Amino acid sequence: AQRLHMSRSSVSRLLKEARSSGLVNIALRPTPSHAPEFTHLIAQQFGVEVHVVPVSDSATTQERLDQVATATAKMVTDWFDSDMILAIAWGTTLGAVSQHLTKKPTRGSVIVQLNGGANNRTSGADYVGNLISRFGEAFDARVQPFPVPAFFDFASTRRAMWRERSIARVLEMQRQADIALFSIGAVTGQVPSHVYSAGYLEADDIRVLESAGVVGDVCTVFLRADGTYEDLALNERATGPTPAELKHIPRRVCAVAGDNKVIPILAALRAGIITHLILDEQTAHGLRLRMTSVHRESVHADIVSELPDR
Repeated sequence: AQRLHMSRSSVSRLLKEARSSGLVNIALRPTPSHAPEFTHLIAQQFGVEVHVVPVSDSATTQERLDQVATATAKMVTDWFDSDMILAIAWGTTLGAVSQHLTKKPTRGSVIVQLNGGANNRTSGADYVGNLISRFGEAFDARVQPFPVPAFFDFASTRRAMWRERSIARVLEMQRQADIALFSIGAVTGQVPSHVYSAGYLEADDIRVLESAGVVGDVCTVFLRADGTYEDLALNERATGPTPAELKHIPRRVCAVAGDNKVIPILAALRAGIITHLILDEQTAHGLRLRMTSVHRESVHADIVSELPDR
């Protein structure tokens, strides 16, 4: 203010406008952490680019989610540009990411919804529509909704709908995406995943999933702990892309926070869904412990199998 011969309030207002327009970005240097150690281990085993967000040991689940959402919003803003397509799923984490976006005007860009949002209680238009609209507003991008339910009642209905030209056009747009942005769904936890907490699944559905060994979902497609999904009946009614379909998108960004997400993250990594993983330090630590435990169990099983029969 002294250098520009202006009032402090004017400088504050100009900085606020510069930040909201995307001209200025203010960031804090992270405190020392174990993030590099976690990053190397996860990246080495699964061949993904890992970004571990430092958080304090006393951080709550919601605080961890906010930190991951802030970091994700910044990274996606850096990656996304004019004439690109960003395909986004909906959910608790993506809702948080949308709240931390800064303005970055682009031209000829599109935000496309990855999975349907309606169920037998609501159209999902308010929740999902508001979420993807915030991405569209941040990037001055055209928004393409996906006007189908999250899950069809019958797999045959889904197959018929996929032949409709209006739906096929959105599916093709999803396939042409440059970036896919999603999180990992988990049944339990302090911050429950939206697909499990907002009436998208009946109690019988959840029991069937649990009995089948399902640990979570990506874009409403359910996964077992080993990353398999193909033979799960409910996936035939889901409207999100399968892991095989997601793999056609070059940059697949997964943002996740929470202890309950550790096993589902490992399932998604085994399924080869993720190219860029953004998670908080506590979740990364839990993932490392899980990976180490699984490795020890595997080594023990190999040793036992090589012992001579007695």
